[in-house]
Amino acid sequence: MKNTSFEELKPKYKDLVQSAEEASHKAYNPYSGIAVGAAILTDSNKIIKGANIENASFRLTTCAEQSALSQVNILGENNFIAIAVISSLPEVITPCGACRQMLFEFSQKSGIDFDVIMSNKDKTEIIIAKISELLPLAFNPKNFKL
Repeated sequence: MKNTSFEELKPKYKDLVQSAEEASHKAYNPYSGIAVGAAILTDSNKIIKGANIENASFRLTTCAEQSALSQVNILGENNFIAIAVISSLPEVITPCGACRQMLFEFSQKSGIDFDVIMSNKDKTEIIIAKISELLPLAFNPKNFKL
């Protein structure tokens, strides 16, 4: 895991964080007021975005990461290099446990232990971690002997 700043990010990762920020402006968040955006960089250099979509029944809320993963899957862009996540909060946002599990499974499917770039609202604090670092000892497809 590495703490860094926006200025120190490589250009592709800067674009990715900015794309996640753009996606956060599309969030539907009438209950929490927290806008979250995610952007995935595929191995074909496409950036695919997602935003959180809240529901009065919070259990039915879709996280930004899940929204982006759904797009990735539909577009057949299942191999990716990195995902960036940003929110309207002053603290660095990290994927929830369910999103970590989903991201990890995509990592296992592609064989790529990709970077997860997590930022605070102002992009003054950024943490980069491999998905395997965020979900150690993960339950995965191998547990099913697939």
